[in-house]
Amino acid sequence: MDQAVDSILNQTLRDIEFIIYDDGSNAEAAKYIKEQKKKDERIRLCGKEENHGLAFSLNACIDLAKGKYIARMDADDISAPTRLQVQYDFLESHPQYSWCGTNAKLFDEEKIWGYRKMAEIPETQDYLRYSPYIHPTVMYRRDVLTKHHYAVSKETLRCEDYEIFMRLRQNGFRGYNIQQPLFFYREDNSSYKRRKFQFRINESRIRYRNFKAMHMLFPLGWMYVLRPLAGGLVPRRMIAAIKRKESGYRDVPTVGTPSILQSTASSQSSSLSSVK
Repeated sequence: MDQAVDSILNQTLRDIEFIIYDDGSNAEAAKYIKEQKKKDERIRLCGKEENHGLAFSLNACIDLAKGKYIARMDADDISAPTRLQVQYDFLESHPQYSWCGTNAKLFDEEKIWGYRKMAEIPETQDYLRYSPYIHPTVMYRRDVLTKHHYAVSKETLRCEDYEIFMRLRQNGFRGYNIQQPLFFYREDNSSYKRRKFQFRINESRIRYRNFKAMHMLFPLGWMYVLRPLAGGLVPRRMIAAIKRKESGYRDVPTVGTPSILQSTASSQSSSLSSVK
């Protein structure tokens, strides 16, 4: 968690508020977060003693945010030093877009092993396989999120961002992916742990409902509605191998590569950076 926090506090864009939601984290993580607040007045803490889910946490942070833009961040990832500045400049000069994500380098406990390049301007069909945005890389216009909160329900667990991206698109909003690796996304062996089958059923329901509303059930949409269920039948090692092959490392621009990549303490915290 310390690298995740430091990567935001050390951004070249300094005029921010860093909102951290502690949703039932362990004692060690909670103590660390409180210690960090003493060091930097830009940190704002909030939370509940019990875990109410990611969507609830994000909505609470959104309601507290005062800035013009809101950036996502997870506790086990790392932002490149210029990430917020580049995204801020982009949204300031491109009013037609309501949010922007970035490409990302992928890392585990040992090394940076891959690179994930996203569609620059996602179209409707780009939502079929999976979300066309790497969710913790995204910066939104605040007024969009205050009008369209994350959906808090058991059905959206594990796919909160996928759901809101599709819902925002249906409401006429559009996003963009900056074609720079401004983010370091943790994807290790634990990332491929088998999800409960109920989560897969829920994702299929969300896909069906949104694909139908976006008029893309036919001819291929039905296949992708069933994709989460089919994935539950594939061995975890095979899924990991496929992911690694798809995102295998290739030469990309060096953007603030962390000198040390380390494991993080288990935590349920989530955070937002509000750009003033």
